[in-house]
Amino acid sequence: MGIFESYSQLKLFLKNIDLAAVNRLSKKVDLNKLMGVVSKMSDEDLAKMMRMMQASSGVKKDPPKVNGDFYELSDTLTEEDRAVQLKVRNFMETEIKPIANEYWNKAHFPMHIIPLMAKLDICGLTYKGYGCAGRSSLLEGFIAMEMARIDSSISTFFGVHSGLAMGSIYLCGSEEQKQYWLPLMQRMEIIGAFGLTEPEVGSAAAGGLTTTCRKDGDNWVLNGQKKWIGNATFSDITIIWARNPEDNQVKGFIVRKDNPGFKAEKMEDKMALRTVQNAVITLTDCKVSEEDRLQNANSFKDTANVLRMTRAGVAWQAVGCGRGAYELALKYTLERKQFGRPIASFQLVQDLLVTMLGDLTAMQTMVYRLSQLQDKGDLQDEHASLAKVFCTLRMRSIVDHARELFGGNGILLEYDIARFVADAEAIYSYEGTKEINSLIVGRAITGESAFI
Repeated sequence: MGIFESYSQLKLFLKNIDLAAVNRLSKKVDLNKLMGVVSKMSDEDLAKMMRMMQASSGVKKDPPKVNGDFYELSDTLTEEDRAVQLKVRNFMETEIKPIANEYWNKAHFPMHIIPLMAKLDICGLTYKGYGCAGRSSLLEGFIAMEMARIDSSISTFFGVHSGLAMGSIYLCGSEEQKQYWLPLMQRMEIIGAFGLTEPEVGSAAAGGLTTTCRKDGDNWVLNGQKKWIGNATFSDITIIWARNPEDNQVKGFIVRKDNPGFKAEKMEDKMALRTVQNAVITLTDCKVSEEDRLQNANSFKDTANVLRMTRAGVAWQAVGCGRGAYELALKYTLERKQFGRPIASFQLVQDLLVTMLGDLTAMQTMVYRLSQLQDKGDLQDEHASLAKVFCTLRMRSIVDHARELFGGNGILLEYDIARFVADAEAIYSYEGTKEINSLIVGRAITGESAFI
């Protein structure tokens, strides 16, 4: 039977032959000669020929789904956690994505989203008690990623409130303070901010805070300035860290927005995270009652505990920013045509996309393990610092390649990618610069401190 194993196969073959097409072909080529050539071709060459014929037949193939989770890490989540992740994704895509560029461009915050976000019930996700869910750090990381995948400004707003502000009270507050503040903040009825950085003090915060606090009877008096304080233009409370000259130790305070001597002024003309409302805070003989001093914040080591916890979240945020940029670029290359073909079909474009995906996948697997360490209680400063260094560096590379793939359109806000490029610069710098985090890791692996 030759190439046919049975008469049924031969009958099926003959049934499907387009005789009219064969007749037309016979007028153009010698069919016997053609069949002789085809019969001598290897299986590999035949497969290549079939692919070429399909490509030229005009049959349009649906492109693969745009998905930055190439190793399907989301599939490892429990069914319950996966539902939370998808709930946040839906919120970001339906409520935030349509308005992200508008509010970023105006440098305004969409206050109307706060009650909508509160319904997600995800504030203080990893804390136990006080109305919080007590869920895993891994899930919290996925949520940070989902937010930054659409808008890093919203991810930053949430991280400041749920991570830095709530985390300061959770880790450093008395039981009474936790019982009072955390349920209100979990429901987002009260919004928090976190005041550590100063106009002249960033990386040197561990030993160089110039904002001071002094005891005055049943009150404390705070003097100094804070800078880059996210949410502070509208927050109800701000966690202020100040140095007590008497013992030279850093202490924490819950400062209410109506405290006498507290003033927050919006910072203007930012090129990144424009939706985030950063403020310069001036404290002029600002009186804070003893009951609003964080009772378990007695040195900068306590401050560092909060930063260690939230630095892991910033690494996840970098993953989200990188993933959003990669997915935007991939989608664009599939839609944008030049020379009659989608630019995704060009070799150099595919090379850039694979480079981006490799970086993104490395970032994802790193932060995944980071959160596992956090859930086990084994997270160290150097673990969080390495993730922050590596992920923010790779994030910058990804958004740079993504903007390149957009060509001239990449500088137009309407294509979204320009916002990602700008916002990546802020994520790269905050929660410890590359240099400071590198020194933390360097100290851990060498046993030698290179800090000045």
